[in-house]
Amino acid sequence: MKTIFLLFIFTLSLGVSDVFSQNIQGIATYKSQRKMDIQLDSTMNDGMKEQIMAMLKKQSERTYFLEFTNDESQYKQEVKLDDDSVIEGGGMKLVIAGNGGGNDVLYKNLKENRYADQVEIFGKEFLIKDALENRDWVMGKETKNIGEYTCFKATYTTTRTVMVAESSSDGENKEVTSQEEVTLTAWYTPQIPVKNGPANYDGLPGLILEVNDGSETILCSKIVLNPEKGLAIKEPTKGKVVTATEYEEIMEKKMKEMNEQFEGDGRREGGNQMRIRIGG
Repeated sequence: MKTIFLLFIFTLSLGVSDVFSQNIQGIATYKSQRKMDIQLDSTMNDGMKEQIMAMLKKQSERTYFLEFTNDESQYKQEVKLDDDSVIEGGGMKLVIAGNGGGNDVLYKNLKENRYADQVEIFGKEFLIKDALENRDWVMGKETKNIGEYTCFKATYTTTRTVMVAESSSDGENKEVTSQEEVTLTAWYTPQIPVKNGPANYDGLPGLILEVNDGSETILCSKIVLNPEKGLAIKEPTKGKVVTATEYEEIMEKKMKEMNEQFEGDGRREGGNQMRIRIGG
């Protein structure tokens, strides 16, 4: 009788644990900040420099909200009304492209291993549909606390394309692309056992609370589990449907067109131009 009683208690505890793990839901707030190493033209006046650096700092700091369950999530940027991205003055034009918008929505379905990313850029809407990236995370033993949560370290090494602006002897500007190796560092907490995280990061045995790719840091600042008003996760449907590869090709073509346009405007106006791309 004693053995049967203990077996019953053990079975019951497993059932309760299983039910709990299947009903996790919450809203996490993330702050992102992008590292920038920019050297401005020495001929630029101090007022213009201050204006440019203030705008770049503002554009590099973003707030996002991740609504999540075990199987789905929705990631959206906080809407800002004063989201200017162009400064002109003193013969200089500064344009920040690829900075995203408040209408963008990233939906992930972990159960079906797919995502739908609704993006509005250059006045056009796209709906990127593709499979989730399968990252070979290297699990570490190092831990640290983020808020009240104990987090474990995981890393992933990949390559990314880098664009560098170069000036030739005849004064023509061109962008040269190269590949560089990047190590992503993520911190996840098993205390919230969902395999999700901010942006396109996922695949770890716990919610990712911080991730750094060498140029951008995304850090969780607040988590609300089981919110009273519930969640509003909904897969986006607006925009031209494309794959991730097709979208990258479209963006590369558009950026090339913009470069040619800006260089042409600079030659006609006899002024200087600066183009800075953040994200995207």
